[in-house]
Amino acid sequence: MDRTSFAAEDYERFRAQLLDDLSEFRAILDRPHFGKGPASFGAEVELYLVDRDANVVYANEAVRKAAGDDRLTLELNRFNLEFNLDPVPARGSPFASIEKTLQDTLLKLDQAAAASGAGIVPIGILPTLTTSQLGAHAMTDLPRYHALASALRHRRGEDFAIRIQGLETLDMRWGDVTLEGANTSFQFHYRVDPADFRDVWNTASLLTPLMTALAANSPLLFGRRLWQETRIPLFEQSVDSRVAHTFRARLPPRVGFGNGWLREGIHELFVEGAYLFPPLMPVMPEATAPGELGAMRLHQGSIWSWNRPIYDPADGGHIRIELRALPAGPTCADMCANAAVFIGLIEAMKPYINTIIPGLPFRYATENFYNAAHHGLEAIMLWPDIDSSTLRERTVADILGELLPMVPVGLSGLGVSASDIDRAVSIAADTLGSRQNGSRWLLDNLARLTADGSDKQAALRTLVNQYRQRALSNTPVSQWERL
Repeated sequence: MDRTSFAAEDYERFRAQLLDDLSEFRAILDRPHFGKGPASFGAEVELYLVDRDANVVYANEAVRKAAGDDRLTLELNRFNLEFNLDPVPARGSPFASIEKTLQDTLLKLDQAAAASGAGIVPIGILPTLTTSQLGAHAMTDLPRYHALASALRHRRGEDFAIRIQGLETLDMRWGDVTLEGANTSFQFHYRVDPADFRDVWNTASLLTPLMTALAANSPLLFGRRLWQETRIPLFEQSVDSRVAHTFRARLPPRVGFGNGWLREGIHELFVEGAYLFPPLMPVMPEATAPGELGAMRLHQGSIWSWNRPIYDPADGGHIRIELRALPAGPTCADMCANAAVFIGLIEAMKPYINTIIPGLPFRYATENFYNAAHHGLEAIMLWPDIDSSTLRERTVADILGELLPMVPVGLSGLGVSASDIDRAVSIAADTLGSRQNGSRWLLDNLARLTADGSDKQAALRTLVNQYRQRALSNTPVSQWERL
């Protein structure tokens, strides 16, 4: 992308191409053998660059160049990088492979960052981040980010409103999209057979609240104790182009949990996106081969649902689901275990999903998601009891404890090795047993560091530096000792 501003006719042409792409996509999906192939996984992890005092370092371009790895991409803010893993087959030991690749890369990247006076931190939101470190000066100088920032701000017409109430409250207005860059995630991709997509999607939506609570790692923003997974409300509010008391305010946000259980298949989600969300960056694709669907893919890339549908034209084309609610960190072991448990539960519960969801209106699943983000492992959810055909209030820990034995069933059905399964289940069980995920460790240790009235900023610096050492050791967070 080499443009940052667009005329009305650009949007009209793009809209027409988008509708054409949707029609072509429908025809592609109707092909008898489209998307058939073995299941596979991929992942992306977003990272912070910090100095010895736990302040952000604006050096993503320099670190990327020093690392010499074309799997690294520049994120929205100059203190963030993203690492994109190559896909791996589900059969065998995919999670061990992903974990090793992640850990090796993070250590090499940490060494490459040293030349810029920086180190790597995989964490949902950096506790030491300050408002002065955000703003136009923090944005990576790429046309697509400038175009995105301009489009969102233009559509909103005023500053973005942030209000997050947790143990403390954050109430502020912000003039650009760099606040969104405070969020870093571990995004996991699962290639799905088109015939199974609806049930996989609905099962993932049912389970996303549980996995958000288990993986929570973002409890602090600007030094304030907010939600256990503050990324969720921060991302949603920091790019919300709707304005109160207008027609657009009645539409869903571009970042959200979803609008209902899926009725048919993936095409439904792409059509929904075209109807509900106006194009942000109407860049017409150059002449491409049939099946590329560049306008449709670009448009869907500007809708950041917590579970996102993906169409990939590579190698004849396939579809997948991108699980976006998991935060970066604390360790590669934790990230891979969380992903493995997530996939295992999706596969184990998929055969029963059409029995489950009639008893759980989607608005309750949505409430479960935000309760999980707010309260983490202590969240209480409405959960369907199939035997009694009732909804019951249960804690996340109670539900996950009951479901965890199903993970081996789901993963073994994909051909995942016993060693991968055992490691994932063991790490998740330890997290549940200790009640210590990343958010709980950060909050508990901040309380200890400030219990005697010590300076909070100094405590936050100590907290981040100690976290960073442990994160790069790859010892699961449930085993981290208190400070």
